[in-house]
Amino acid sequence: MQDSPRIVRVAVPKPLRQLFDYQLEPDQPGVVPGARLRVPFGRQSLVAVCVSADPPDPHPEPRQVLEALDAENIFGDALFRLALWVADYYHHPLGEVLDTLLPARLRQGASLDAETGTRAGFSLTPRGAGQDASSVLNRAPRQRALLAFLEQLGGSSDPETLRAAGFDAALVRAVAAKGLIVRTLEALPRARLMPERRPRLNPEQAAVLDALDRAGDGYGVTLLEGVTGSGKTEVYLRAMERVLAEGRQVLVLVPEIALTPQTLRRFEERFGTAATLHSGLTDVQRLAVWSGCRAGTVDILIGTRSAVLTPFRQLGLIIVDEEHDGSFKQQEGLRYSARDVAVKRARDLGIPLLLGSATPSLETLHNARTGRYRHLVLTYRAGGAEAPTCHLIDIRGQSLEDGLSPTLIAAVRRQLAVGGQVLLFLNRRGYAPSYVCTACGWQARCSECELPMTLHRDPEALICHRCSVRAPLPRHCPACQRSALLGIGLGTQRAEDGLTKLFPNVPIYRIDRDTARSRQRLEASFAAILRGEPALLVGTQMLAKGHHFPGVTLVGVLNADSGFLSPDFRAPERTAQLIVQVAGRAGRAERPGEVWVQTYQPDNPALLALLKEGYPAFAERELALRQAAGFPPWRAMVLVRAEGNDAESVRGALLALRVRLEARMIELGAGSGVEVLGPVPAPLPKIGTRYRLQLLLLADTRRQLQRLLQGLDPGAGQRGTQVTLDIDPYDGA
Repeated sequence: MQDSPRIVRVAVPKPLRQLFDYQLEPDQPGVVPGARLRVPFGRQSLVAVCVSADPPDPHPEPRQVLEALDAENIFGDALFRLALWVADYYHHPLGEVLDTLLPARLRQGASLDAETGTRAGFSLTPRGAGQDASSVLNRAPRQRALLAFLEQLGGSSDPETLRAAGFDAALVRAVAAKGLIVRTLEALPRARLMPERRPRLNPEQAAVLDALDRAGDGYGVTLLEGVTGSGKTEVYLRAMERVLAEGRQVLVLVPEIALTPQTLRRFEERFGTAATLHSGLTDVQRLAVWSGCRAGTVDILIGTRSAVLTPFRQLGLIIVDEEHDGSFKQQEGLRYSARDVAVKRARDLGIPLLLGSATPSLETLHNARTGRYRHLVLTYRAGGAEAPTCHLIDIRGQSLEDGLSPTLIAAVRRQLAVGGQVLLFLNRRGYAPSYVCTACGWQARCSECELPMTLHRDPEALICHRCSVRAPLPRHCPACQRSALLGIGLGTQRAEDGLTKLFPNVPIYRIDRDTARSRQRLEASFAAILRGEPALLVGTQMLAKGHHFPGVTLVGVLNADSGFLSPDFRAPERTAQLIVQVAGRAGRAERPGEVWVQTYQPDNPALLALLKEGYPAFAERELALRQAAGFPPWRAMVLVRAEGNDAESVRGALLALRVRLEARMIELGAGSGVEVLGPVPAPLPKIGTRYRLQLLLLADTRRQLQRLLQGLDPGAGQRGTQVTLDIDPYDGA
């Protein structure tokens, strides 16, 4: 008697909410949930993931599985369950969620066994280390420099270190082709404690660690709120020691790739090694680290947002540094919050989670104050450094020189004269945010978005910061043909030009997204700044996040007003966090710092609370305003975005969805405590050629919104209009 066909139900990496059934050939091995298979899909061959085997209601005519790629659950049981929760909570197709969890090479069908728990590198061959290498590379100075660099490192290095030092992949391949270096694979090094590197704890740090020890190893979320420079990282390192000594692994999430190298150095100094996972790695490197974490050969993983979805053999602690940072929320595709997923993961595994910040998010503070999270505080700076003194500059009616008031210019001169460094913060890149004709009022606008274009001087162009459209700079007004064109407003390039005129003999370093495109230039700027000589730093929020500049004695905030006046209810919180973070760069060494804040609204209550009473007082005020308005964290929120090339079709799609939602609310009896607002234009109503509108859903509890959205496909029946859900949105744009 012939056995009945074996059916597997799979999720495919497509934006489809349904699952698909396939049949295994008689000679194919059995497949368990979480294993990968290669299946035919239309005219394509896709790498799918098994969700269940032998479903009770199989498709009557399933297609054949082409190949079973794994004999086991490649994710592990815990991570696979987490993926199911992520798909359910964020209402995202399961196939795309599972695809997000896999490194690119595994998404393409590569074997998991390849290079598991290893690290690729390059080592000098005997010929490359010999005397004849110079004659071989007589006319190739960069290749000679690569050999010299490897010699300095003991004869070998990994590709990431070589790339950071300025040796690109093509150069490395050219030297390898000459037999002077060879690609190697080595086991990932294990962490080891170096107790001689441990500084002495201050009383507050010791008290915090004692509280963490008493809390034990089980599930619990702790908010570590510490002023900038208070030694939160040392608390992280001490908390990790016990976990690592027990043979368990640690995951540390950081908000930006730019912060990963300096964080990595701190952890390597203490534990000898740590692996990193971020978008700057090659596919081979990502697979090696991912599989090393899964196999348990990686003890410490430091990564950005996506690292929270990495498999671990025995994870014992999760740390989220700068937990308030918006970079932890994915804004495209699977719109998940890495911080919130970390909470769910820690709860499922029964392990502690440590959230650190000098400026905690209001959601996290609310959870701490209602008893859901433990709240520990570091109130003063480690090493005896003094908190900076804050000064408000009323710039109403003042004549500014490229954004700087006479008061601020005088303060900058004083600090430079005594050998200090000065950091000037302006969260707007480019030269000027508007380019207008002073004769007729014409303004340069993006041909696609219709938004004002930003004037750039280096290189010279008009650029839309929303859709990246570029246009040449007109010399005559397109409307009236006059040459009365002028850049209005202030960007980092213009501030840099103004500083060059005011302080011609002082080195100036501009740090923004434009300069950060060159990693070598960025690293060179940081190295020069750390030498401690008098210098001017000007930049955007990239300067505010986590960098340690011990020579900075003055911080100037050129424009503190825009965020406090924004219609976005989260904008004041984000602005306050940025101001506190950038102010924290001042006076971190032996010299006290100064913070000068320019404003056209010196009586703004939010700004005054922040500068005079500190971030906790600002947060208390903002939480009260949020409660009165019925916004998070007091209520749950979902944003429904729709976009398409035809404005009326986009509006029609949201109106139809609103009708469906209201009918469902009646069906569920969920009318009380749930609001549906809109459709209204998004804060950015058009990006490129696509019009954008949105609905806002508010409810007293998350459970109400989840019930309302369960099983609902927001884009069903829509053609030409993309409709997406953003659960717990961070950015309303």
